[in-house]
Amino acid sequence: MRIFHGTTEIAGQMGILSSALTKKGHCALGYNTFHSYLGYKDFLVNTDQAGLEEKVPEILDYYDLFHFHYGTTLSPEFTDLPEIKRRNKKMIMHHWGNDVRFHEQAKIHNPYVYTGDSPPNEEIHAKLMKITAYIKEAIVQDYEVYDYIKDYYEKVHVVPIAIDLAHFEPRYPSMEKVRPLILHAPTNPDFKGTAYIEQTIESLKEAYDFDYRRIEKMNHEEAIKLYRDADIIIDQVLCGSYGLLSVESMALGKPVVTFIRPDLISSFPPGLPIVNANPDNLYEQTKMLLDHPELRRELGVKGRIYVEKVHSHDIVAEQLLTIYSNLRG
Repeated sequence: MRIFHGTTEIAGQMGILSSALTKKGHCALGYNTFHSYLGYKDFLVNTDQAGLEEKVPEILDYYDLFHFHYGTTLSPEFTDLPEIKRRNKKMIMHHWGNDVRFHEQAKIHNPYVYTGDSPPNEEIHAKLMKITAYIKEAIVQDYEVYDYIKDYYEKVHVVPIAIDLAHFEPRYPSMEKVRPLILHAPTNPDFKGTAYIEQTIESLKEAYDFDYRRIEKMNHEEAIKLYRDADIIIDQVLCGSYGLLSVESMALGKPVVTFIRPDLISSFPPGLPIVNANPDNLYEQTKMLLDHPELRRELGVKGRIYVEKVHSHDIVAEQLLTIYSNLRG
């Protein structure tokens, strides 16, 4: 099968999924028009909209299946979709969160959520209506995103974030370490709740001896090297679900602090070893990890096992192939 991924690379997922699908004997490649300091490049053609449009005739001829991401397709106004449909080629849309997070709806179950990165509700709705005229099935990473689009598509699949574990050798926290390192790496401080996190860090410093490091605007490969030194990683405390940093941190054997909405906890596979913290209890939850180095190590070990079972790109690719095989052209 020849599989196109495009056109917005979020959290390295187009490249990771293309890599896994290629290892399984398919031809898969991501075409990315969204560029950031993270510098994703594996299994990607990094281009711009003009460069992509030059290749559209070739892309339409070559690929059998179109796996689109973040509410984007080959054309800004989705004018490519009728032609792909006319050719009876399979299509699916992968939504990642901010592209479909309706503002008021997000706040129903979550008083902390930040939706400042999402477009206006009317814009989200209009885009979804254009997409779903031609694409009937979608993928989301979890049930936090699922609710926003479930009424737009005929079928919505929940497929976890993927990670290539070959790049993540676990380094579990040492129980003997006298001065632990807490790390936070916000791609967007408002979304992650960085202000709440750093306010908590300052309060904890009055009673505990530890180091804190904030990592941002750094190439992804360089950032991963720094994650290895952490004893505690605080990801995001507003959204209500966990993202790529949590997955990478668990893969490295680190205890992770993230806010999981209470109504969503049961929707994740059993044994999710995340320390659940929101702005109101972040101090107590982080204090617990500082007080108990043995717990830091225990959670690190459990996190690695969880990622191997749930987020390995080999496992996720198999889920995708099952979905692909049942799509209608």
